[in-house]
Amino acid sequence: MTVPFIMVAPNGARRDRSDHSSLPVTTEQIVETAAACFAAGANALHLHVRDGDGSHSLDAGHYNETLAELAGAVPALRIQITTEAAGVFDVASQLACLRGVKPEWASISVREIARDPALAPKVYGVCADQGTKVQHILYDVDDVALLKAWQTEGIVQEGQSSVLFVLGRYSEGQVSDPADLRPFRDAMPDTNDWMICAFGPQEHACLLAAAHDGGSLRVGFENSLTDSNGNTYLDNAASVAALRATLERHPS
Repeated sequence: MTVPFIMVAPNGARRDRSDHSSLPVTTEQIVETAAACFAAGANALHLHVRDGDGSHSLDAGHYNETLAELAGAVPALRIQITTEAAGVFDVASQLACLRGVKPEWASISVREIARDPALAPKVYGVCADQGTKVQHILYDVDDVALLKAWQTEGIVQEGQSSVLFVLGRYSEGQVSDPADLRPFRDAMPDTNDWMICAFGPQEHACLLAAAHDGGSLRVGFENSLTDSNGNTYLDNAASVAALRATLERHPS
């Protein structure tokens, strides 16, 4: 089979090295992880940067420094930055990050941008003007409805159609199941640029289901540290390699 597009999300906004000793926090650790995950079969990396004390950051300068290091070390690996608020940043800060970094690719949660409706058109307008590809983060079908409304109203611009369906983020214990994909697919049956991520030990099972349905996949320690049996992965690259092996054993 043709292996789907695989993005690795190696750290996220909330976990640190107390959760796993190989979770990357510093720029050096992120670059090392990126290279290992690329070698294991990842096509892209979902980038979170941290400040000096290891907290989630949207600092444009730090992003630009890390992007430059990644471009030098793993030039063939596509990089997507996050604009995640993580309960810390307002929409104005998210917009400033996009303007300061001018990334090739960024993830944007529609429910976070909806906190400041007046700035929503500016967020998507800036991305269109500077050529930043947008991936909309959708946590449930209400987020899908909001995205569709913004597309109709012209707040989300033409061509900004890529989506990430997030499975299990707000379920009990943050545990996902392959069946969680169905409501998203039913709500957006015609989308052809979609990806999923899935929280909890069924992460790879959910990703396999998405692969069989034609989706792209996001895997990594942001979403799960263990396999379905509760065994902890050695590092992000081990999870990427295990996913690729699963996909090759179960071709669509």
